[in-house]
Amino acid sequence: MSSEKYAIQSELKKWLSGAKKVVIAGIGNPIRMDDFVGMKIVQDLRGKVSDRVYLIECETVPESFIQQILDFNPTHILLIDAALLGLEPGESRLVKPEKLTAYPAFSTHILPLRIFCEYLAQTANAKIALLLIQPKQTDFGEGITSGIESVAEFLVNVLLKLLP
Repeated sequence: MSSEKYAIQSELKKWLSGAKKVVIAGIGNPIRMDDFVGMKIVQDLRGKVSDRVYLIECETVPESFIQQILDFNPTHILLIDAALLGLEPGESRLVKPEKLTAYPAFSTHILPLRIFCEYLAQTANAKIALLLIQPKQTDFGEGITSGIESVAEFLVNVLLKLLP
């Protein structure tokens, strides 16, 4: 395992320790190639996690799911999204919402994720983090590039091991 993959696995393990109920929200645009990666990860987790994990496919409007997130009463909320982080394609970072301003993140979302996270932080009694993945292609088109697809598979397997 590469050191980058080991690092993200270790960070997720630490962040998810003590998790009792987890919301995983996949964010992305299905017609912007690698921007779909967050949604793809949630789709690949569906049917494989316990009822203590609530999976949401938010597309580009995570703010539309605030009430469902709050009603689930999670201990942890993980938002998964593609973001232009200035890294190699497929590299991932686990980012706390207050650190979002440190990343020159590209967003295809109507409401900036920072504002969405600030609202969640004020209303949900949960730990919040973003799993951000550097895309290779965000042009219009369907399908994730093969390198990003393999990163998505890796992250699905990591989450399956770590989720309650």
